[in-house]
Amino acid sequence: MSKYDALRDHLRRRASEVWYTLDEVSELVPGGLPPSAYRYEAWWANGDQTHPHSRAWGAAGFTAHPDLARRAVRFMPKPRTSR
Repeated sequence: MSKYDALRDHLRRRASEVWYTLDEVSELVPGGLPPSAYRYEAWWANGDQTHPHSRAWGAAGFTAHPDLARRAVRFMPKPRTSR
C-alpha cells in the first residue's frame, strides 16, 4: 500500500487530460506532497518505477506534466499502443 494510492484511484476515474493545482493533488495524498514536488520538475518524472508517486499516475494510465510556475500539473493519458 502506498500513500499515493488515492491519487492513482482518483486518476483512474478520469478519461481525459486534467489539470490540478499542486495543492489539489496534495489533498489526495495523506500527509500531502513533499516540498520537492513544489520545487523540482524532476519529482514529476514519468516512467521512474522506483518512486511510488510516479508509479501511481503511471498505473492509472497517465503521465504528469508539471508547470511549477503556475503551481499546477497536467495529467495526460498515456498513448495507447497497438499490438
